[in-house]
Amino acid sequence: MKNRLVILAISLLFISASADAQSFHLGVKAGVDMNKINGKAFSENFTYGYQAGVFSEIGISKKISFQPEVIFSQVNVDTASGFKEVYDFDNVSKAKLSYVKIPLLLSFKPNPFVALQVGPQFSKLLDKNKTLVQNGSSVFKDGDFSLVAGMQLQVSKIRVYGRYAIGLDNLNDTGSPEKWKSQNVQLGLGFTL
Repeated sequence: MKNRLVILAISLLFISASADAQSFHLGVKAGVDMNKINGKAFSENFTYGYQAGVFSEIGISKKISFQPEVIFSQVNVDTASGFKEVYDFDNVSKAKLSYVKIPLLLSFKPNPFVALQVGPQFSKLLDKNKTLVQNGSSVFKDGDFSLVAGMQLQVSKIRVYGRYAIGLDNLNDTGSPEKWKSQNVQLGLGFTL
């Protein structure tokens, strides 16, 4: 069933692209991820990582478009001084997390240079024992679900973007009742092909 839905989604993507070739664009992007996990076990400060990925833009009308993306993101998360006392782990001061993120953004363009974007983002924590494709196939099962809002500036083929994402899922899988929620600021540069 899941494979059929994926095939259907890909088919719709290509059908809508072929319907109006002028409003379909592909691109690459890279930038900085600033992350924070809310919870007493983690530092209150944002930490830095990087992101890189691909996107497509599908025009719905002159002012509205749909922008799905696939982004690889690696983030470092600082734990608070009490983390090892709360969770009985020794020598854990930083955690390095790698994610595949899939934002599905709706863009509103009040003019040709500015796009306001909003939509959901699905994130999957990567298992190092699996390939990127195997990790991506389980995004909708046990990933982090976030809401994203931001702005994108476009001049010719270059795009500069800034976004804020707030996680809605509890990331804590330790059995503790404490809830861990993510916050993420994405800043970057894209280029349409």
